Amino acid sequence: MRAALALLLLLATVHAAHRGRAYVREKVCQEYRMLGKENFRTLTIIANSRKYSNGTFEQISHLVQEIVSLAETCCSDGADPSCYDAGSTALSVKSCSADSPFPAHPGTAECCAHEGLERKLCLAALRHPPQPLPQYLQPSDKELCEAFWQDPREFADRFLYEYSSSYSQAPLPVLLGSTRTFLSMVSTCCISSAPTACFLKEKLERKTLSLLTLTSNRICSRFSAYGKDKVSFSYLASLAQKVPTASFEDLLPLAEDAAEVSSQCCDSMAEDCMQKKLLEHTTKVCAVLSAWDGRFADCCKGKNLMENHFCILALPPAPAPKLPEASEPTNKELCGKEGALHATRFLFELARRYPSLPDAVLAKLYDSSEKLRGECCSTKDPSACLDSRRKQMEAELPPLLEKASQFCGQYNKLPFLEFKKRLRDSLAQAEPEASPAQLERLLEQRVSFASTCCLPDAPPLLCASKV
Repeated sequence: MRAALALLLLLATVHAAHRGRAYVREKVCQEYRMLGKENFRTLTIIANSRKYSNGTFEQISHLVQEIVSLAETCCSDGADPSCYDAGSTALSVKSCSADSPFPAHPGTAECCAHEGLERKLCLAALRHPPQPLPQYLQPSDKELCEAFWQDPREFADRFLYEYSSSYSQAPLPVLLGSTRTFLSMVSTCCISSAPTACFLKEKLERKTLSLLTLTSNRICSRFSAYGKDKVSFSYLASLAQKVPTASFEDLLPLAEDAAEVSSQCCDSMAEDCMQKKLLEHTTKVCAVLSAWDGRFADCCKGKNLMENHFCILALPPAPAPKLPEASEPTNKELCGKEGALHATRFLFELARRYPSLPDAVLAKLYDSSEKLRGECCSTKDPSACLDSRRKQMEAELPPLLEKASQFCGQYNKLPFLEFKKRLRDSLAQAEPEASPAQLERLLEQRVSFASTCCLPDAPPLLCASKV
């Protein structure tokens, strides 16, 4: 396992860093010899499916075939020392051809404007953006076995591609463990005399790892999109909406701890980093919040901490408590040494007063707050700048927050058809001159936003564009 992780680290990072051609060749060949061709090939599929998550199976297969062939040819005893460099150069030329069989990427043309090693390093550093939501749908046990018996190798390759591209933001060690145990389950149960019982037993044993894959993919997708500080705020806002009676001082350390888990483990090659740190974080959350909210106490009763964490993530917002109007930070506070903390505290107060406000809207508020402080606090007269912006915000912000929170609140509470009917009626009232076709377009647009972005696991980049 450790050797496999070492290779994954190599595939993910070493080609994007300038260490010298001989160094790259020696490292690749060392891992190829240590793992053997088949393990090397398997891990190359995982790494490249994850990296080019929008590539097709055929494109990934072409790339994997070329990489494995290069290692097989140039890592053999007696191979010319220049073999690997020449082969990787030919690979980069092929990547830049008009009819390239490799995954297409918007940045490919810019890389291909370079020559030699610079081109290779540029191409190796390309990554596709992650898929907004996991696309992998597990077939039935019968379908799994039918595909397995038809062609075991193709079945394994397709599964590795589909699963790794779907959960491309999960840490590499998590992805490796999850795919390995899944393929082991299929190969064991499809030859079993009692496959149904076998699958049931194996799925129960894989449950914690499956939840870890799903959860860590979600956590690391948000970390990749937001960065550490914004992830901390996003988690703080989520807790504020679920436990609006808890104080800022209680929740901020938990939010910072969650951001630290992302920072330490999303790119870590340590086998148990994400699982260990996430379970430690869950223990802290349970210790602090079980006394505040019975729902947290119920989630924290289970013996499986990963299931407890998943339960907490899935908790819906609590009803907003009756609170006085949130007091805004002064201009001096906003532009002072702890300006970011004062701004975060105010946004926390908004989140607990608007419990159904979606993460995408809160994230926009966070960005606007950062931009406001950046623009105004560096001027000659910060107070005048802030005061002028404040007047505009006071007029526009409350109606927007109320509308967005009410919109997502209805989506989460009402049956889907009832939600859609009410939305259609309200749009017809708001847009009396719109044609039926225009109303239908507006309706579908709003429904699309609600079904994607009003959920706890809303994809951050997709929903930012929809806001």
